Amino acid sequence: MSETEPGAAAAAKASTERKPRRLRGHKKGAVTCCVASSARPGVVASSGEDGCLCWFDLRTKDVILTIEATNKPISSICFKAGNEDFVYASAGNEILSFDVRMGSQSKPLETYNYNRDEINQIAVSSKGFLAAADDSGDVKIVNTTQKCLYKRLREAHTSICSTVQFIPWRPWTVITGGLDSKLAVWDFSKGRTLFSIDYGSPELQNGSSSGSAGQCFNPAFVHSIAVSEEGILGGLYKVCAVARGDGAVDVIDLEYELGPAKSKGPSRAGASTMSSKRTDLGNGSSNQSQGKRIHIDYTMGGHTAAVSCVAFSAFGEKGKFLLSGGNDASVKLWDWSKGFSSETNSTSELVLDIDVKKKVNWLCTAPTDSDNLIVCDTSKVVKVYNFP
Repeated sequence: MSETEPGAAAAAKASTERKPRRLRGHKKGAVTCCVASSARPGVVASSGEDGCLCWFDLRTKDVILTIEATNKPISSICFKAGNEDFVYASAGNEILSFDVRMGSQSKPLETYNYNRDEINQIAVSSKGFLAAADDSGDVKIVNTTQKCLYKRLREAHTSICSTVQFIPWRPWTVITGGLDSKLAVWDFSKGRTLFSIDYGSPELQNGSSSGSAGQCFNPAFVHSIAVSEEGILGGLYKVCAVARGDGAVDVIDLEYELGPAKSKGPSRAGASTMSSKRTDLGNGSSNQSQGKRIHIDYTMGGHTAAVSCVAFSAFGEKGKFLLSGGNDASVKLWDWSKGFSSETNSTSELVLDIDVKKKVNWLCTAPTDSDNLIVCDTSKVVKVYNFP
């Protein structure tokens, strides 16, 4: 932490004294994913390698519901848009849906088997589409209203597709990331990419500080994506955050990137080269004349191992903070928007650094004043922290 700002270093030092609440409900293995309810603040659902789904009410001590969903590890879960009584869970190459109101005896209401390989993440859109990213590099889009396969997205990723998210303010757009170090934005109604970024390209590798002392030398795999809600911070930003395997976190202004794609169509020759010219040199700031991206790495107090998950804050001023969790057993909270400031030498600021003792699998935030940071690590216990 010697290269961080003094304020960030002080926050990081103080954070090591924070003790989490421990939520017990899973029987064995690691907790793989968690999601906080927006309709019922304080309610959190989690999934685990034990094949169980657990519901917690943070106002109480004990698990309020456990569903033995499958005999396979569950990789990802998400609520149905507009009705959080229903939850989707991915296990193996299947997607299962459950009605929470049926209690612990709930059986799958729907089962989708369109993916040929193991699913890594699922996401749901406001229009009722369900996206599933799998090990083959494909993404399947399911129409849950008509209960059929809508579209297969392929050929953007040459390796495992690890993460997928819909863009809320663009209902026909989805963003994916993979272990080929690529980020791709799609018009899924047409099955075509709008633009892509190759973090493994020489241009981007030379344009970042990933080679600086102390930064891990893993490939820049894309492990997780978080897309901001529309209207955060006064509507100034429509961004996504990218968790990278080399320990860095990038924040990208999606509307800026999609502008040329919208005006010129989906074919953008040399997109990766164009992107590299606009990328900042790794100090957490953005050059307004070149583009709108920020790059957060070890030199700012960032992660020293792969970043496994990112999420925007649901507490306080929505979207003000970006949280990242990594294989270095730390969770970091960033005041990220400072990196987009036009002020000279303005950079994203590390506000909080928590040592969670184990590698982070997933994290999410709750829209509450306390018990608002939920962390899943390689243990069977869900950990809950307070911010501030």
